[in-house]
Parts: sequence; structure tokens; C-alpha cells
Amino acid sequence: MNRSCFRITIALAAMIVLMGGESATAQHAGGHDAPAAEPAFRAAVGAHAVPLGTHITPIVVGSSKTEAYLTQPTLLGMASALGGALRLDAAVSLEGLTLKRGELGAGAHGEGYADRRHPHTYLHELMLTARQRVAGGAISIAAGRGFVPFGTDDPMMRPFVKFPVNHHLGQVLERLTLIAGISIGPVIMEAGLFNGNEPLDATDTGSLDRIGDSWAGRVTLLPVSGIELHASHAWIESPELPVGGGWDQRKWSASARYEREHEFGAVYALAEWNRTTQVDAGSDVFSFGSVLAEAALDLNGWRPALRLERAERPEEDRLADRFRTPWPHAGGHVLGITEWTIASARVERATTFRSFAIAPFIEGSVSNVTETTGGLFDPREFYGSETIWTVSLGARLRAGWHPARMGRYGVAATAVAPIHEH
Repeated sequence: MNRSCFRITIALAAMIVLMGGESATAQHAGGHDAPAAEPAFRAAVGAHAVPLGTHITPIVVGSSKTEAYLTQPTLLGMASALGGALRLDAAVSLEGLTLKRGELGAGAHGEGYADRRHPHTYLHELMLTARQRVAGGAISIAAGRGFVPFGTDDPMMRPFVKFPVNHHLGQVLERLTLIAGISIGPVIMEAGLFNGNEPLDATDTGSLDRIGDSWAGRVTLLPVSGIELHASHAWIESPELPVGGGWDQRKWSASARYEREHEFGAVYALAEWNRTTQVDAGSDVFSFGSVLAEAALDLNGWRPALRLERAERPEEDRLADRFRTPWPHAGGHVLGITEWTIASARVERATTFRSFAIAPFIEGSVSNVTETTGGLFDPREFYGSETIWTVSLGARLRAGWHPARMGRYGVAATAVAPIHEH
């Protein structure tokens, strides 16, 4: 672990001590506040980080790699006023300091990284939401930098520490966005405008001149207690070129989520489907799909989990650093498409001390990768095998307030009972 990681670890530890008495109150099931139960004003802060060691074999031409770092170091905060009619959500990610090289992960990709998850931007989320009850439901409007109304929850708030391959297929985050929402009974509808371009690096705060060039819409249905169904669609203008003019993306996503307490413990399950099509001058160029299913139990602090995923990934030119690709991309950068089939398992043991929680875990996966288009990328030649093994050891550290979910605002903040909230 380098000096920057060490400094961040010490800083987070100091914050954890200082916020020892801080905890979230009046939270309802989804980590957001029920308007009727919320005080006139409330504020809370928290921190989240994962010291992590990962071993992966093979990764480049039959070689193995073992690394350690501090992943997901995040400062979290919220403030609500007028009984929940106004709310501010904030998240500052410090991965730009601790994950400059990226986090090892078979199949991970995006923003110039390959087989490593890229660091998220320092300003991960800063969203102001106004919400008002109306007859039969509620309306809301949210503005700031955060998640657009598309896809499923941020994987950071889900059971596995390692992100799925479909992260860039199933979520659109770190955008300057304006979102309107309405809920009528069990139905929630959202529509949002945002800037299409993805961040260039961890310091990127978004392009003001591109706000509104992209849009997304999402419908969520809560038919019965514990079940959430969703479908969403997005059009993203030139996400891989900040000045525009690159390939556009047409995206679809659908999911079913179950989360509920039972006598034997809490149960969480998610099934999702995603498809992203790259479009050049109105013509479809490449299409990437994924299906994923994951489930977890909470049995008196023991939390076993399983995840199965099949996802397609674009293959691009690699730089001298075999884990990096040219960024930003220009058109014509896709050399082929690989299909990743990954089975993952993990178990953690969570212990809570007042407002601090620690959950040591072990997480492992086996990945099978094949080239599906007859392109220029040969997985067996590049990796040394079509089967890749990964094992990770670490501990989730959480202090103070911690949302159970991230990326839904206003009327869309309704959620079923979480099992990962501290």
C-alpha cells in the first residue's frame, strides 16, 4: 500500500473516531426519509472504505498479479429541511488518490482502463432535491451531479466489493443532471437531462456546455412489499469524446429486486438485464448485453452472497501499460467483443460498535472469457487462458451515517428493506 493510501487510511480512521456518536435517525427502509416521520431539520455524515488485497491468475500472458490498496474510500453526507421537502445528498470519493492505477478486476473496463476498475471522480454525488406530496402520491425535482434515472443501484452499495463487468451497461453516474419525478400509488416515473460525456479523470466535474444533450427515463413499480420492478431507457450523446462528435449510445435496462426481513434473517436478491448499442451517424455499430443475478442473506451478522453474470465487453487497443487503453476514445476503437461468464461467491462477518461497523470478508470468482465477433483480440493469447481466477480479502469499514442505496432521488428514493445498512 503506497503512502497516499496510508494517509487516506489514517484520515478516515480519525474521522471515524470523531464521529463516534453520529448515527442516522428516523430512516425508513430504503435509507431515505419518510416525510411524515422526519424532523424539521436533520443532518448526518459518515465514511466508507475497504482495505483490500486481490490475487488474480492469469491476467497477462499467463502471469499472476497480487495487489493491495484502499478501495471505495468515500465521505458521505446528507441534510434535510422542511420535514424532508428539501434534501441534499453528497458523496466525495477519494479513489483518485488511492486507486490511480485502478483496481484489479477480470473483465472490468471503462474510462481508459481494462481489467481494472477506474477510480471514480472526487465529486461523486452532490444532489439537491425538492419533494412535495400531492393527492395520491408525490412529485419531486432534483438537480446537481450524480446518477441519472437509468439502470440499477451503485454496485458500491450492493453485496460484492468487486464491481460486475456490466457497470457501464447498468449505471450512468457522475453527470450534471436535472431529474423530474412523480409517484402515483405503486408507480414511480422519472425523466432526466444530463451531459453525455464520461469523466476524463478523477478531477472532472462535468461539462456545463453539454448539459441536456442526453436524456433518460425510468419507471419503477412496487407491486407488493419487498418487491421492486424497473425498466429504463437512455440516449447518451458521444460519451467517449468530451467535445462531442463520437459514437452515441442507446441503452436499455430492466430489473427485479427483492429485499425483506424474515424470521431466519434478511434476504436480498436482484436480477437485471442490460443492453447498450453504439450508434454512429444513426446506424448501429456494436451492441453489448448483460444478464446478472445476485443474492445475499444476513444471518445474525454472517452475510453469504452469490453472483452470476454474463456480459459482453468491447476490446480496444492496449497501451504500453497493458491495463490501459487510449482515453478519450475516437470512433473505430473497438477491435472486437468478448463475452465474460463469471461466478462469484463471498462471505463476510459484520460487527457493529455504536456507529462504527467492520465486516471482514473473503470474495472469489472464476471467469470464462471468449471472443464472439472474430475480431483482433484473442483472449487465450492475451491472458494465457480462457479461465481466470480471482480471490480477494478485505474488510468493509463504515462509520456514522450510511445510505442503504445510492443513485435515486426524490420520489424514486422509495426502496424495500435494506440488509446492508449500518
